[in-house]
Amino acid sequence: MKSNKTALITGASSGIGYELARIHAAHGGDLVIVARREDKLKALKKDLEKQYGVNVLLIKKDLTLPNAPTEIYEEVKQAGVEVNYLINNAGFGGHGKFHERSWEEDLSMINLNVVALTALTRLFLPDFVKRNEGKILNISSTASLMAGPMQAIYFASKAFVTSFSNAIAEELNDTKITVTALLPGATESEFENTAGLNNTALFKKPISASIVAKDGYEGMIEGKLNVISGLNLLQRIQIATMPFFPKRFQLRAVRRIQEK
Repeated sequence: MKSNKTALITGASSGIGYELARIHAAHGGDLVIVARREDKLKALKKDLEKQYGVNVLLIKKDLTLPNAPTEIYEEVKQAGVEVNYLINNAGFGGHGKFHERSWEEDLSMINLNVVALTALTRLFLPDFVKRNEGKILNISSTASLMAGPMQAIYFASKAFVTSFSNAIAEELNDTKITVTALLPGATESEFENTAGLNNTALFKKPISASIVAKDGYEGMIEGKLNVISGLNLLQRIQIATMPFFPKRFQLRAVRRIQEK
């Protein structure tokens, strides 16, 4: 399957975002890659252009800053690039009790996981609607399906992502534009180290980021509403049956797998 579409991917320097960039380039699609670490982006750009012969626009940006989404949109416009796929992948988590954690860090998490994702969608979506074509892939989490003691802000931020994605997908159901939410389980990436979760039961056997990215990319192309990835059979059963248990039981169960 060859693509003549351009994908903008945030958080493209590592993990799921990095793998999504490679998948899209392998399909022949051009890219706009966004992250804070310019050295990682430069290496990825060089590799993708050499290996796949695609065009890659690099944008170094810290999406926790309020003006970053608008600056990205303006840079894309100034470069004369038409974005067909918007992939909001950038995000991070953080471990610990809410009242003990740094408020500055949690505010940055909200700004990245919620505000930046929403702002980029609001900036690019009118262009999609005008052309009546485009796809949006928002990286959420299976964490969005429950509350998360010891990761209260992260779980809540991902609940927003899934709810927001599903809502605008329905608003756009009379167009050729699709919105897909990718809900991975524990995934091999820099996430667990950044979030301080590498010694928890949750990340005992994480799934490969390349598998999750493949599931998400294919789900986006097919226009699926939600794509759950990276769960074994037992975990899928647990996710499916969790709503039938008392809320207190759910909260204690989630807390246990996130405690060190």
